[in-house]
Amino acid sequence: MNDRNAARLTGVLFIVATAANLLGAAVRPGLAGPDYLARTAGEPERMAAGALLLIIAAFACAGIAVAMYPVLRRTDPGAALGSVVFRTLEAVMYLVAIACLLSLGTVGGASLTASATETGVSGAIGGLLLSLRDDAALVGVFAFCLGACLYYLAFFRSRVVPRWLSGWGILAVGILTAMAVLVLLGDVPVTSYPLLGVPIFLQEIVLAVWLIVKGFSPVGHSASEPVLPVVRPAATPVTAR
Repeated sequence: MNDRNAARLTGVLFIVATAANLLGAAVRPGLAGPDYLARTAGEPERMAAGALLLIIAAFACAGIAVAMYPVLRRTDPGAALGSVVFRTLEAVMYLVAIACLLSLGTVGGASLTASATETGVSGAIGGLLLSLRDDAALVGVFAFCLGACLYYLAFFRSRVVPRWLSGWGILAVGILTAMAVLVLLGDVPVTSYPLLGVPIFLQEIVLAVWLIVKGFSPVGHSASEPVLPVVRPAATPVTAR
């Protein structure tokens, strides 16, 4: 894959990850209120559709770093590999959170026909699943921050995208990291500070459009490019005197 195709694929994956994540959260039933288990059991189609969209988002998140790897490894192999590792870990944590969501539907279905005692047990299990979902999502955010920081630093040093764009990414990741720390220390859901996620959301949309339209800037000779032979002038023959 050449750099132009890698840039387009990366931009598309940024958009897919963002759109699928937003749609997945909007489609699935709400998880607030005392009757959330009944809602998850009563709307299995919405739960399944939301989970599918979130799964697409998780794989797209890992795919972003993989698509950029051939470009970044030429300038910063360590950052390229690290971004793949951490964004893959992010995807794994999101899949754990999705598994918890799907399990809520099963627990909710059992609670509909349960006795009073069993209903209390179902509520406790549901609360545990919600807590595990929030914790997995938070670990996923920390993994994203590490992976994104690595490739934005590589972008900034190599200038494969404009420095104002990579600098914006570094700043936005710093703000998101602060949000994750606040969530961790405050023991609140990861969605408690939505405004702190706006800078990275806007930056990724702008970066995606830039990569699709402009692509990566050249970073030196690529192994895929042909090496032209060096033509040397023929030596002047020495005439015998």
